[in-house]
Amino acid sequence: MTGTSTSQVRTGGMPRGLARTGPILFSYGFRPFFLGGALWAIAAMVLWIAALSGVVDFATEYGAHHWHAHEMLFGYASAVLAGFLLTAVPNWTGRLPVSGWPLLGLFSLWALGRIAFLASDVIGVDLAVLADMIFLPALLFICVREVVAGKKWNDLKVIAGLLALSIANAGFHYEVLMGDHPDRAYRLAITAYVGLVMVIGGRIIPSFTRNWINKQGRTDFPVAYNRFDASAIAIGIAALGLWIALPDSRVTAIGAAAAAAFHAVRLLRWRGWTTAAEMLVAVLHVAYVFVPLGFLAISLSAIDLVDPTSTLHVMTIGAVATMMVAVMTRATRGHTGRDLTASGLTTISYAAIVLCAFARPAAGLLPDHAAEIYAVSGVLWLVAFGLFVVEYAPMLVRGRRW
Repeated sequence: MTGTSTSQVRTGGMPRGLARTGPILFSYGFRPFFLGGALWAIAAMVLWIAALSGVVDFATEYGAHHWHAHEMLFGYASAVLAGFLLTAVPNWTGRLPVSGWPLLGLFSLWALGRIAFLASDVIGVDLAVLADMIFLPALLFICVREVVAGKKWNDLKVIAGLLALSIANAGFHYEVLMGDHPDRAYRLAITAYVGLVMVIGGRIIPSFTRNWINKQGRTDFPVAYNRFDASAIAIGIAALGLWIALPDSRVTAIGAAAAAAFHAVRLLRWRGWTTAAEMLVAVLHVAYVFVPLGFLAISLSAIDLVDPTSTLHVMTIGAVATMMVAVMTRATRGHTGRDLTASGLTTISYAAIVLCAFARPAAGLLPDHAAEIYAVSGVLWLVAFGLFVVEYAPMLVRGRRW
């Protein structure tokens, strides 16, 4: 997703349909949503740490712990997903991107949800929930419209993931308001994100790997997408479905173990070790490592060998957040005309999020040291997204419009 579709009409070197006036920040979907998502990833973590420390008190009726989980799954992450889809879907369909005032409006809907939840003790939980539930259906509508208009029926798999995420958000709120713990909504949301990683990662990882290897004058390319990849995705989705419905079943343990094996083989077929010289490519493979690791954690959790919360964090920080940092850095560099190579700050950001992905699940395995692990993982999270903002915010708010 680092280039503009050749099927788009250009005017003066700029794809037709992009806003030519107004702030550059709202000229393309990745700009406001990558920046907003990263800033909220930082702010939400700082607020959560402050709440745990007793420094601040908010979302008391909804529950600060539910707020934290919600803003990790549906706050920052939904913004990064929106930035990716609003940039990638026009490339896939050859349609015009959302830009200018419509993009500002969509971003405002996302921001409205974040503000409403912080003010839920003042405006009421019901109103905060209604404000939050507007954004994902709006994004879903835009993506469905573009895929249908472009007749890109294969991309309906991506739409299915976004639909599942919208349902999970509604289910999360319903379970919390009914006084229940939103376990099933957690799992459905994570399934949506991991499903998108399996589908979209299967497109971009071997493609970017092949491009980089080709530039080195080599021919040891990754294996192209074939029936094995389709089978791996199908088995992975089936295993995640079992995890949603029957998280403690031996059937789930067997299905998740099979999915772990298939996705480990899939990853090996992409020959990621050959890209170690360029972290902008290699980090995509590192992020995908957490897909088979996540399935392994699900399998072990189903037979009571791994804490369920640790399993959640293997997926959310490892497979989802690491992939999001990897995609945000590459897409931002590509779409703002920078060299496709990782700087020192970018590499440190990658290292921080990967270490966080290993550290946070360890809290469930080492409960006597949980407080220290929480602190370390929180700092690593802040370093990862903080360095992204330091280096990439200037690229996102200025420079060329596409």
